[in-house]
Amino acid sequence: MSKIRFSALETVASRIPVGPETAQRASVLFGADVFTMEKMRLYLSGEAYRKLEKNMLEGEGIDRQLADQVAAAMKAWAVEKGATHYTHWFHPLNGSTAEKHDSFIDVLKDGSVIESFDGKLLVQQEPDASSFPSGGIRNTFEARGYTAWDPGSPAFINNKTLCIPTVFVAYTGEALDFKTPLLKALALIDKAAVEICQYFDKEVKKVSATLGWEQEYFLIDEALFNARPDLKLTGRTLMGHSAAKDQQLEDHYFGSIPERINAFMDELEQVCYRLGIPVKTRHNECAPNQFELAPIFEEANLAVDHNQLLMSTMKRVARHHRFRVLLHEKPFKGINGSGKHNNWSLLTDTGVNLLSPGKNPKSNMQFLVFLVATVRAVLEHEALLKACIVSLGNEQRLGGDEAPPTIMSVFLGRYLAGILDEIEAKVGTEKMSPDEKTELKLNVGRIPEIMRDNTDRNRTSPFAFTGNRFEFRAVGSSANCGSAMIVLNAAVAEQLMAFKRETDALIEKGVKKDEAIFQVLRQYSLACKPVRFEGNGYSKEWREEAAKRGLSVDTDCVSCLKAFVSPKARRLFVDNNIYTERELEARYEIKNEIYLKKLQIESRVLGDLALNHIIPTAITYQNTLIENVKGLKEILPNVYAEIGNVQLESIREISRHIADIKTLVVEMTEARKKANNTYINEVERAQAYSDTVRPYLEKIRYYIDKLELLVDDEIWPLPKYRELLFSR
Repeated sequence: MSKIRFSALETVASRIPVGPETAQRASVLFGADVFTMEKMRLYLSGEAYRKLEKNMLEGEGIDRQLADQVAAAMKAWAVEKGATHYTHWFHPLNGSTAEKHDSFIDVLKDGSVIESFDGKLLVQQEPDASSFPSGGIRNTFEARGYTAWDPGSPAFINNKTLCIPTVFVAYTGEALDFKTPLLKALALIDKAAVEICQYFDKEVKKVSATLGWEQEYFLIDEALFNARPDLKLTGRTLMGHSAAKDQQLEDHYFGSIPERINAFMDELEQVCYRLGIPVKTRHNECAPNQFELAPIFEEANLAVDHNQLLMSTMKRVARHHRFRVLLHEKPFKGINGSGKHNNWSLLTDTGVNLLSPGKNPKSNMQFLVFLVATVRAVLEHEALLKACIVSLGNEQRLGGDEAPPTIMSVFLGRYLAGILDEIEAKVGTEKMSPDEKTELKLNVGRIPEIMRDNTDRNRTSPFAFTGNRFEFRAVGSSANCGSAMIVLNAAVAEQLMAFKRETDALIEKGVKKDEAIFQVLRQYSLACKPVRFEGNGYSKEWREEAAKRGLSVDTDCVSCLKAFVSPKARRLFVDNNIYTERELEARYEIKNEIYLKKLQIESRVLGDLALNHIIPTAITYQNTLIENVKGLKEILPNVYAEIGNVQLESIREISRHIADIKTLVVEMTEARKKANNTYINEVERAQAYSDTVRPYLEKIRYYIDKLELLVDDEIWPLPKYRELLFSR
């Protein structure tokens, strides 16, 4: 083992975990650094609080006078908590979060300063928009953009800064973030779902989409991370032979959490509680050094904000414990990748989960309507649902080592599948007989209130019903959940609106309401058959069957992204005012651009490591072998005659690998240059990189990994998998 790697490993055992000085109860800490409605009540006048509460409930705008009162209250609370700055906190289209800090101070005429923060600063600001991805919406020289306060997500204090969640739009008013279209999609499904609920319960006035994400991640020792340029620059290992032992014994999953990891988790949870993130579950995941953190579900907009905040918080807390967090979807070849399962449901203001079976035929029929509308939404927009979650990292993860395949399908389980089969078989398009009505109501009435234990789980399904929610399992670990939530909520809303139109049309023709609902339900259930699949999503047979059913079987990111500019996507988004035509085109271009740039970085990093680290090391070891052979031949000619060919073959093998690596790196560089010079727009260039540059990454890696097994471990320049994955 090299001295560099040995000293890095040596530090692991000697480090004492750094954590919070005194762990406090979650109930005491929860929301301590969040400006909640309860805190607003304390800092606002009664009249102002009631007006704000009404405005937030009804989604109305906030006037300047009220904004000034809220800003003054927010500043007073923040300063009391030790905050010195404020920022508008938003989600630009690069996938991370953004913030520009301003201090609270304001200079008076006499030169003295006071702490000041008014409604104008709270409600709107103008950050520079030129350097964020815009897909052509903004030119570099056109810098102006606007952030506007989102009252639906509470302000919080992070690093002594008051963070105010906001939307981010261009000077032209076009959205440059995830939150703006997400809020539109959530408003759309609220309206559509309430109208369906009115068939069953007139008391329902609001429906909220809920989200519970499951964040998977790797923890790597900081010293080992710093010794791997590929991890630092790309988030994944571009080379590295698999360890003799990794996850094949299945002994890490749900295993005992190591002490140093536990200390990190303890501190992370304490910080999350203060920020109002309701983290609930933590455990070891499948791969060595892989873990998961999951919260209690929340309203979707707030849940997306909390997940973005969590990812940055994880990285900060990990440094306290001399760790680095890896959120890449496939940081290590051959073992489990990291996803972010999105558990999605719909909740009424009367407390009913619309995706949870009830206690009688009426509530269960409502459940089945929302269930089938969701399944049909996946069928209608399966290519778009895939497009919203693909990336360079997820392209490497999906379809292997516990991750679902790229083919979108829905798993319902035998029990629910059987219920739908009965509805399809026994409800005619004509008027039902009394016996058919009675039998159907009895069958529907038997749906258990708790569905979790009535069917096994299907880990190969990208979109599975899991008892009282759907689990969108294909979302990548590093992704902004907003992307998936925009598509899913808009797609389901579209189907709910169509369901109501068709049901109302039957009612207008004289069909009774219950019978009309049954008839449309049957039609929808029959229509969504092609996307329902209960079997092994990894099998070759399913891929062939999916193609026959008309489902998208594309696996590469660039091909999948084309769904964003399909006629279906335009109808869904533009007709429902989620995106304008220009905004939709921009997102398509941005996703291609990010894919292209990340692949370009990986190619450059691999070329550098191959030429400047791996090949010189291999030559050094080869020279050692050559000297050994010369000495053996000179001093022990009889021994050389017996085993010399073995030594010479090792030298030849190393030479062949070096030559292959050099040749491939040169070819990869030329392919990159050709793509850069031949294609003008980012979409065409991304396709060229995918077709001509990406294949070289695996080809070059193959020969480097062969050298890793041949070259003396003492001089190998990079920490190996066995060190990265088993150092805690």
